Amino acid sequence: MMPFQRNKVNFNTVLAKYFSFRNETKSLEPLSELMRNLRDTQFSEILSFLHDNPEIAENFGFYLNHLFDGKPFNLSLTEANIISENAFFPEFKKRLLNKILPPVENENSVWVLVDTTSVRPIKDLEYFRSLHPEQLDQFFRLLRIDDMVARPKAKRELLFSLNILAWRAIGNAMDAEVVNMVPSYRQFDNPFLALQNELDVLNENFAADQQYFLTSRDELYKQIKVYLQQCLNFVTLAFKNSEKYGISSKINQSLIKIRQQLNRMADILQILVIDAPEDVLKKSKQLFFNILEYKTHKNNIRDLISDSTTLRSHLITNHTAETGMHYITSSRADYVTMFMKAAGGGIIVACLVVLKLFYGSLPGSDFSHAVLFAFNYAMGFIMIYLMNFSLATKQPAMTAATMAKVLSDGENKRKNYKDFAHLVSKLFRSQFIAFVGNVLLAFPVTLAIIYGLEVLFQENFAAEKATKLLRDQDPFQSKAILHACIAGFFLFISGIISGNVGNSSVYYNIPKRIAKNPLLNYFIGAKAAKNISDYYARNWAGIVSNFWFGIFLGVTAPIGIFLGLDLDIRHITFAAGNIALGFYGKGFVVDPYTVWVSVTTVFLIGFFNFAVSFGLSTLLAFRSRKVNMQEIRLIFREIFRYFMKNPLRFFLPIRSHLDDSTQNLLRGTKATKSEDR
Repeated sequence: MMPFQRNKVNFNTVLAKYFSFRNETKSLEPLSELMRNLRDTQFSEILSFLHDNPEIAENFGFYLNHLFDGKPFNLSLTEANIISENAFFPEFKKRLLNKILPPVENENSVWVLVDTTSVRPIKDLEYFRSLHPEQLDQFFRLLRIDDMVARPKAKRELLFSLNILAWRAIGNAMDAEVVNMVPSYRQFDNPFLALQNELDVLNENFAADQQYFLTSRDELYKQIKVYLQQCLNFVTLAFKNSEKYGISSKINQSLIKIRQQLNRMADILQILVIDAPEDVLKKSKQLFFNILEYKTHKNNIRDLISDSTTLRSHLITNHTAETGMHYITSSRADYVTMFMKAAGGGIIVACLVVLKLFYGSLPGSDFSHAVLFAFNYAMGFIMIYLMNFSLATKQPAMTAATMAKVLSDGENKRKNYKDFAHLVSKLFRSQFIAFVGNVLLAFPVTLAIIYGLEVLFQENFAAEKATKLLRDQDPFQSKAILHACIAGFFLFISGIISGNVGNSSVYYNIPKRIAKNPLLNYFIGAKAAKNISDYYARNWAGIVSNFWFGIFLGVTAPIGIFLGLDLDIRHITFAAGNIALGFYGKGFVVDPYTVWVSVTTVFLIGFFNFAVSFGLSTLLAFRSRKVNMQEIRLIFREIFRYFMKNPLRFFLPIRSHLDDSTQNLLRGTKATKSEDR
């Protein structure tokens, strides 16, 4: 038998073994063995056994009360499943370590008792929750723990836990950076201080009468509930204001912690409310379930990641959504403008393709090639951005956030689905014409440049690498599709970088710091400083995003060579330029198969660039804005129906009576600009 296997015995047998006599031990062994065998016996049989053996039931009840006597349970209420660190990574490391190596705690506490006896707390919690309420009532009465919350020691622990949570929440809420997130609260009394005053009254009442209980009709209870709600409103407003002011990871973590503490206080407060005698048993069971539930989630890493990243991803997508609005064409003039911008981007990419050809021909290490390729891509993308041109594949990461923002901010009723479907058609045709503009110019301009160089230097510079360039475009001879997906992933990452830089700029108020910088104002004047500030606000996020996108594309292939992996990137516009070089290098003596495969692969690369970038960005945006996924199916169905009825609107700027309503959808979701705090 394996060492971790245990013999299963009947629960009633274990009861008879340990409680046929008055067991006055405080050893956890009897309770641990009972918990291990609990689910192997029908609960109705356990109840019948305890009914038929009142002496065993009395001894078991005595053991439980004796075991828990003197063991504080405030840690189970104030620590379990509440963030304790002020930053994400220390909290993540702490929970991960606790999962692998449970911490050494004060052994004389309910926290350790539950940890020791309930080795599978989730299963135990599910089991107790599956029981019929009447069965659990009988169980509590038989063991004489039905009056748990009425005992002065238990009430003292509950009040102590309530106060600990209040002190911690107040301390976090009074932090200057947290208060800066809600400047409107400077105009009136802080609700956290008012909450503490009411808790002081509650403590005084209990000190005067240890049999004291709150009731739902008490003014004190109502006041505490009101202030708790106002404190939660404080946190909600702080999160909402993050769109105006930005937010740091520290403040995000502090606000999550405050919200968890306030919600835990609300749970404890409910247990202290007794309106009728039968409520004592009800609240005793509630306390039992609460302790078990908190224990099951105390080291939950998934919840930590979800809570800590949702707001950050929301802010990132909020800033990218603001940019994404500029990529959706609404009129024929916008459509033509988008084509011209994409054409400009195609021209610059053609130059980058030829430059990369020369950089790759230079002697040097993989590292030097990585630096040259990264510089080539990064400077080219920044140039496209600053010249107000467009790179088609940069759009999906931005427009996906816009789509999610429309869905989350709007009233999603069936009458709005058609408006949204029309908005998607405008988005799709914007992407389509951007692809067309990039590809149509990249191919001929690359040919013109390489031809011009041959005329000047009497050498076909593309001849040596033509075979490899065309083979790389063949998905049957290379990993072109995988490489297109890698490029799509980097497009997604560059969108995240753009949103993160935008959030940091707003949070740290960088543009206004530049405008009011004393040195800048002294040496170049207030007007020049303001111009630099405006330029930074408009362009810095885009510059950083495009810089890193270039770095990612440039270093992927050299890193792949270093690691011995077939890593590279394929981008639709660069693919069109590489085909031009391949054809020219071959003197246009190319078999029909190569022509068709190369041209078809350009569009496949574009599709996977778009699909990966847009898909990942959409998942992030939908998650961050908590869009109802059930509703998404209905919306996609309406989009498909709209496409079948109006396919040309997905490719051409055809006028529609829905144009005005979709424009209102966009207009109503513009991001709020930063304000002074």
